[in-house]
Amino acid sequence: MELKKLSCDLTICKLQRDADIGLYSGFCFIARTDEELSLVCRTEDAPGDAVERSDGWRAFRIQGVLDFSLVGILSKISGILAENGIGIFAVSTFNTDYILVKGEAFARALAVLAEAGYTIE
Repeated sequence: MELKKLSCDLTICKLQRDADIGLYSGFCFIARTDEELSLVCRTEDAPGDAVERSDGWRAFRIQGVLDFSLVGILSKISGILAENGIGIFAVSTFNTDYILVKGEAFARALAVLAEAGYTIE
């Protein structure tokens, strides 16, 4: 399976429930539930009025379109990283999954996944 590194630094934000969210330029994920409003975006695009924020994330995605019938893909990757003491923050789109790792662990995360047989682009 092929993984593609994203080149940008990312920030995970918690926003006010009533925040007016535009589609920030470039890469972003927005999640609104009955309890919170979250945003993952490029660090340079993070809003200044975030309630909380966590900077210093890097990401890679699983290349290609993943069929909904496929099982265990994210579980296997997160398991390999967990066995190596690397925490993740995962988000999914209709097509694929994105795995965020703190910047200081990013190179090690990619190395252990390469050792496990993943191709890193």
